[in-house]
Amino acid sequence: MTVPWFEADWPAPPGVRVLSTLRGGTGSGASQGSYAHFNLGDHVGDDPVAVAENRRRLRVEAKLPAEPAWLSQVHGTAVADLDAAGLTGPADAVIARRAGKVCAILTADCLPVVFAADTGESVAAAHAGWRGLAAGVLEATVRTLSVPPERLLAWLGPAIGPEHFEVGAEVRDAFLRSDAAAGAAFRANTYGRFMADLGVLTRWRLEKLGVTRIYGGGQCTYAQGERYFSYRRDGTTGRQATLIWREG
Repeated sequence: MTVPWFEADWPAPPGVRVLSTLRGGTGSGASQGSYAHFNLGDHVGDDPVAVAENRRRLRVEAKLPAEPAWLSQVHGTAVADLDAAGLTGPADAVIARRAGKVCAILTADCLPVVFAADTGESVAAAHAGWRGLAAGVLEATVRTLSVPPERLLAWLGPAIGPEHFEVGAEVRDAFLRSDAAAGAAFRANTYGRFMADLGVLTRWRLEKLGVTRIYGGGQCTYAQGERYFSYRRDGTTGRQATLIWREG
């Protein structure tokens, strides 16, 4: 039994680990059909028993210190603090300062972004789809972490690439309302719509916050069907996870 994942390629601070799961092939997970094989989302119509088994395998084989904090993601800006009372409602970002708390984001095209203080004393993960990005989920995450932005490192996980992320004018307008320069991340296509670059939009907002040590990106969930689930490509599909935690 082999759980499919890869570890982030970035200069991780001491004691900080990041991994991102893959959809996997036959034998790697318990999910079947549209969710084959290593689906970790329990809200997409998959068999709950299969999802629970996939999550169990992830925890055991990745030697996670605890069950990941699986958020109820709603494309908003709420940030859960795992050092406080735990998960009390929907959230699209999560932070932890204590070792052994596993922050997790589920995606199938949206961009997972993880953060770590350069000394490794605090970590965070954010769910950056276009709605969350435009609404300020990254800003809310950095604010809640309370670490000076120049001391933060960020890593961008797999997400839909600019060649496949078609959006309407209302999406472009949502970003232009707060920053006219954001128009550079949108390319008009022949259908009167736009191709959006989530990676550029994310890096832009991070840099405006003062976060300049940014790594990762470039893995397209839509184009790499053997590796990733993609909602835009398949409709009914599973979810991969991006996890960050501090080791004890």
